[in-house]
Amino acid sequence: MVDSAAGPVGGKLAGARRAALAAVILVACLGLLALTFGLVRESAVAELAQRLEVTARTRVQALESVLAKQRAVAAVLSDDTVMREALADPNPAHVARASVKLDRLRGQTDSAVIYLLDRDGVAIAASNWDEAVSFVGSDYSFRDYFSQALLRGEATQFALGTVSKRAGLYLSHNVLLGGQPRGVIVVKVEFDQTERNWAQAGERIFVTDAAGQVILTSQPGRRFGALPAAGAGEVAAALPVPGADWRLVIRAPSAGASQAAAFATGTVGFLLSLMLGAGFWAARARTRAARRAEAERRYRADLERAVEERTRDLTAEMRERRAAEQRLAQMQGEMVQANKLATLGQITAGVAHEVNTPLATIRLLAENGQQLIPPGAAPEVAENLGQILRMSDRIAQFTTELRSFARKATGDLGPIPLKEALDAALLLVASRRRAEGIRMVLPQIPPGLAVRGETVRLEQILVNLIQNAQEALSGRPDAELRIALTQCDGTVRLTVSDNGPGLTPEIAATLFTPFATSKPQGLGLGLVISQEIARDFGGSLTAEPPQPGRGATFHLDLPGMP
Repeated sequence: MVDSAAGPVGGKLAGARRAALAAVILVACLGLLALTFGLVRESAVAELAQRLEVTARTRVQALESVLAKQRAVAAVLSDDTVMREALADPNPAHVARASVKLDRLRGQTDSAVIYLLDRDGVAIAASNWDEAVSFVGSDYSFRDYFSQALLRGEATQFALGTVSKRAGLYLSHNVLLGGQPRGVIVVKVEFDQTERNWAQAGERIFVTDAAGQVILTSQPGRRFGALPAAGAGEVAAALPVPGADWRLVIRAPSAGASQAAAFATGTVGFLLSLMLGAGFWAARARTRAARRAEAERRYRADLERAVEERTRDLTAEMRERRAAEQRLAQMQGEMVQANKLATLGQITAGVAHEVNTPLATIRLLAENGQQLIPPGAAPEVAENLGQILRMSDRIAQFTTELRSFARKATGDLGPIPLKEALDAALLLVASRRRAEGIRMVLPQIPPGLAVRGETVRLEQILVNLIQNAQEALSGRPDAELRIALTQCDGTVRLTVSDNGPGLTPEIAATLFTPFATSKPQGLGLGLVISQEIARDFGGSLTAEPPQPGRGATFHLDLPGMP
């Protein structure tokens, strides 16, 4: 009886233990599955947040680069001579030159439109001057970027265009004349392509201003509205945009993380069932888990390496921007130096003018002295008085040419006798040529040969070319400067060449670039201005490619006149 009773009781105890063990294993498996789900989802969400952070930094750097570039365009144009002339004297010629220059710069800087406003806020020049939607003549005095630029010097405003009906950022800078604001230069930037790139990349990006209003977005229907609330389970990253009171927000759904976690949990459950079924399959499941862990480690390592590389790239971009700011400051300083040189030219012309009166008196007294020489006087007296008259005539000729060269260009083009212009230029630079012992080879210019241009500016080109050649020949014992004349199909070509050291490839590549110079005290503006003058005349100024062992050669082509 006892043995027969013990069997059922022992069986019940064993069954209870098995049930308890099964319950423990089940609870452990469920706990492991829950832990797996939570860890995998947390890891996936962290990776998603990290990717969003990297993407946000990339987009912010791109916006910052665009803002810095366009601000530099507005700042440089605010000190541009062509813009100042258009504001000081808004005649059709000055306004047309300003519009053409703005149109050329718009294409080079990827701006949407650039325009110049006068003191009343009316556009007098614009890059779209020749289009049906030209801004010329439109009144923008109601815009904040106009009034704020007059008050503070510069301003920014994101708004919808009144003419184009296209949204964009307006960057403005005042233009000073005589220390007082006389107008405003405005650069408009549109971000349509940027927003399309965001949308094509599948990114949900919003850029808000200081008031929290959406101004840029990959979802155009959200523009000028409030930032939409984040959806359930969304992961986001937000960064400020340096240089603007903006904030960039990027969002992405975390559904993929939950799916990855669910997939991982199902996989672990399947592996657990295999482990309970057979040790072999359990061992293989552990091997696969180890491989996945290694792949995840490698993925994390690759991601961290990509982040480090992008950080280095961003650091390099920041260094480049600082270098650009330093170049801008240098350009501004050089413009101030150019203004000083212009002032010095005015003073020189004034001195030349003041010399004429005492010079005329000296000549008159010398002539009277010749008339009063008594008979039998020493011949040296007449010779000395004649020398005084000849030197007076020479000084008068030099001051006349100097005053003519210093006169302000009128802008009127007409026939200019080429021989007279060349003779005047040679006289102005003759002192250095004689001091250096430079041999001159000049062409035979017919007295009636005329070219289309303006006397003052043509002399400026010739003086610049001859002076550059003389400086290149400094210290050479066999120094020679040649000027040749050719005519073909109504075009007159003057070729100025020397036997100096010539141009290096580096200098030749930037020869007509503003502020690029090899001279310690040079500004790098002479050839740039001369080329622009030649173009205004309807001609051109070019340099032959550098050749070893040969000096520099420049060609000035001008339209001939009957």
